[in-house]
Amino acid sequence: MKRMILAALLLAAPLCAQPAPQAPQRITKLVTVKYADPNAIVSMIRMWVDVQYNSDMKRMVISGVPDNVTAAEAAIKQLDVAPKNIDLVVYFLVAGNQPAPSMAIPASLHDVLAQLKSTFAFKEYGLLDTLTLRTRTGSMAETSGVLDASSPPRMTVFSIRSATVSDDGTIRIDRMHAGLRIPVPAQSKMDYVNTGIDQSIDVKEGQKVVVGRASLAGPEKALFLILTAKVVE
Repeated sequence: MKRMILAALLLAAPLCAQPAPQAPQRITKLVTVKYADPNAIVSMIRMWVDVQYNSDMKRMVISGVPDNVTAAEAAIKQLDVAPKNIDLVVYFLVAGNQPAPSMAIPASLHDVLAQLKSTFAFKEYGLLDTLTLRTRTGSMAETSGVLDASSPPRMTVFSIRSATVSDDGTIRIDRMHAGLRIPVPAQSKMDYVNTGIDQSIDVKEGQKVVVGRASLAGPEKALFLILTAKVVE
């Protein structure tokens, strides 16, 4: 019996001597972000690592096991890309049944003009104004133009909240507004009324898109907005 107990103790000894499993090693790295906002990246990498960041300094401190830190670094590199520049041009075409002061429509829009003439019954078309914006992806942008020398003048306006470029080259414009600011008397002062079109839209590079139509002085006169967009390298 004593021999059996001794044998059991001898067999159990190596098991007792085995060291306890160690916790995975953690490492910490400081990552510099060149283009993106660190705050926008945090939610994408928190599944792998603990994160501290400073948006003003564009620095991120990530901590975790080595494999997870490597995965987080790869994700940051993929998300931190240089913004692209986009050129946006909006043409303001006025249409009616009576000739009106306007500029000649450029030859590049003659195919769009032909489509408008085949769709709508207006007899006269002219170019009221052209506004151009160059913006970076993800940024707000706006511009305006003055149509006449009156005081206060009528104005054209064009703005977007942001624009992005998808993998297939489609330019996506978020919350675009284009139209006219028209002065109207209001008691002892002059106010402006905003007219035009508000919408989000996708445009292929080089495509000419009729964004929409707005009425001018009733149904006998209309404003058509034509948009083009291209990525500038």
